[in-house]
Amino acid sequence: MTGRLACALNQAAVVFPRIDAVVAAWAVRPRHASPGMNWTAPGGSSGSVPWNIVVLLSLLTLLPALLVAVTPFTRLLIVFHFLRQALGTQTAPSNQTLIGLALVLTYFLMQPVGSSIYQASVVPFQRGQVDALAAVALGAPPLRHFMLKYAREKDLALFLELAQAPRPARADDVPMRVVVPAYILSELKTGFQIGVALFLPFLVIDLVVAAVTTSIGMMQLPPVIISTPLKILLFVMVDGWNLLVGSLMKSFT
Repeated sequence: MTGRLACALNQAAVVFPRIDAVVAAWAVRPRHASPGMNWTAPGGSSGSVPWNIVVLLSLLTLLPALLVAVTPFTRLLIVFHFLRQALGTQTAPSNQTLIGLALVLTYFLMQPVGSSIYQASVVPFQRGQVDALAAVALGAPPLRHFMLKYAREKDLALFLELAQAPRPARADDVPMRVVVPAYILSELKTGFQIGVALFLPFLVIDLVVAAVTTSIGMMQLPPVIISTPLKILLFVMVDGWNLLVGSLMKSFT
């Protein structure tokens, strides 16, 4: 027993110095930064991955608001809503269908603007010629030109007055904080104007059906039961979707 204990002590005396040497070598080894903790931008600037993720998620949360604020999506969706109310169909087409159609048409209209923004800001940023803030500034003029094309002068003057900003000498001098709300108001007004013009023919059908059913004494039958199929039939016979979408697309040319 004493011999085994002495042998174990001798082995421990040999092993522990080796462990101490390995630990000491690990402690004094040169430290290198982890390759996954830094991100290098095209321009050579670096940043922390957690902060980059925070910025990216923040931009993603603002994307729906930007989609509504700086694109024709608002006008298209308002017109489609008025059309469904005028036809008298409560859930057909569904909200998902109308939103999807509005998104596709918005992409169709904004694709040239997106290409201009890509060439003006994204390409120089990828080549390392400008930083992120300069890229954002370079991408603003195509979007500003698109919104100013459809923003009313009355709405622009209103927000220039509210901002207490001097009257700009040219369109490129109008700040984005004035252009964006003016564009939204103009789109709302235009959408309601198109919706009212779309609503009137179907309103005439409702009035005629109500007058006929009342004159023949059909008090127990609601007029909407008769007028709704007639309105849908009229809309299908004149190829209403083609006419409506074509008119909406031409209003942006």
